[in-house]
Amino acid sequence: MLASRVAARSARVAAPRLSIAATRGYAEQSKPAAGQSANTKPPVQVFGLDGTYASALYTAAAKSNSLDTVSRALENMSNTFKKDTRLQSILTAPTLSIDDKKQIVAEIQKSINVQDKSNTVQNFLGTLAENNRLGVLEGVCEKFATLMGAARGEVEMTITSAAPLEQKVVRQLEQAVSKSQYVGQGKKLKVVPKVNPEIRGGLIVEIGDRTIDLSVSAKMARMNKLLQDTL
Repeated sequence: MLASRVAARSARVAAPRLSIAATRGYAEQSKPAAGQSANTKPPVQVFGLDGTYASALYTAAAKSNSLDTVSRALENMSNTFKKDTRLQSILTAPTLSIDDKKQIVAEIQKSINVQDKSNTVQNFLGTLAENNRLGVLEGVCEKFATLMGAARGEVEMTITSAAPLEQKVVRQLEQAVSKSQYVGQGKKLKVVPKVNPEIRGGLIVEIGDRTIDLSVSAKMARMNKLLQDTL
């Protein structure tokens, strides 16, 4: 697994502090030049430090006409994080030497398995390492997927359940929402199933800025509040 290879090659791993100037520097580097096509601008706004980096990466990839390549690379990275649960803890541990960061970037690049002729991903990973922000990489993968979905005209619907849902149930929900007002004309619904045992049962459906919380945990919280207010 990637985490094992990284750990074996790096005895001291962590995430030192990032200067705000360094973050802005990458974002400024990736902004379209005057007169350049506006389609290099991210289609939607994503928030947080990982969102800032994801937006800058989107712009850099758009400028180098490598959006699809970068998207595949980050999708592979995201799958690596899901399969290798130790990786994130290694990237966010207390101390990373310059050597450690170079080795980690090299190992991550090997795991991508995508030919990036523009070197956009390589340059981006180098920037994260230089700015001591390899720890945001997992979040960047998620936020970049959001940007690509918006660029492709997708509307994302997240379905959170306490246990994995049967595909039949997922398809029924997808069909119902596809015909609703929440999916505009010409848009494609993208369903993202998630599992969170803490909701105890039921579902939480998120689409756009709307959340429908039908979870058991939410019902219990409402019941507890009602009892407290009554007593």
